[in-house]
Amino acid sequence: MNTKRTFDILLSAIGLTILSPIFVIVGLLIVMDSKGGVFYRQIRVGKNVQDFPLYKFRTMYVHETDQQLLTIGDHDARITRVGYWLRKYKLDELPQLLNVLRGNMSLVGPRPQVRKYVNLYSDDQLMVLSVKPGITDWVSIQFSNESELLAKADDPERFYVNELIHLKISQNLEYIHKNDIWIDLKIILLTIRKIVVR
Repeated sequence: MNTKRTFDILLSAIGLTILSPIFVIVGLLIVMDSKGGVFYRQIRVGKNVQDFPLYKFRTMYVHETDQQLLTIGDHDARITRVGYWLRKYKLDELPQLLNVLRGNMSLVGPRPQVRKYVNLYSDDQLMVLSVKPGITDWVSIQFSNESELLAKADDPERFYVNELIHLKISQNLEYIHKNDIWIDLKIILLTIRKIVVR
């Protein structure tokens, strides 16, 4: 077992143990706020272009007719009242600690995409799938306001595909070529700081 995997297992296990009361509270708030389950499961593309189920706390109403993948702005009509706060403070991402423990994600690495967008990658861009995806990365810090950027775009889908994806992958490739445990720890701490000061 390599150092990064040991780091992932140790921190995700500690995180799940410490945060278990928050999981219970968040779960209760979700079911009290709207109909549906506590968790949301979506298929993402991971290392070696393999699909895996990514877990989040549910932040949207179920059975919406609009199934677009992008969330536009902080007040997207599909987002529940509790979901708004979960997204604001990134609490909806916490169940991905289970993904890390299972081994299909890392704490730090390129954020996993859905197949629809991965199919648009060039051969060079597919290099981002040579490592495990992560809960956070440099891109998560830089584009923490992504939904607001999309809300300002005339055509959010086009802006995402033609602009944001390329910028994200460029950053991801830099991380792949230059990373270690200390860089991962720095990214985690900066991510927490970014969330706290929101």
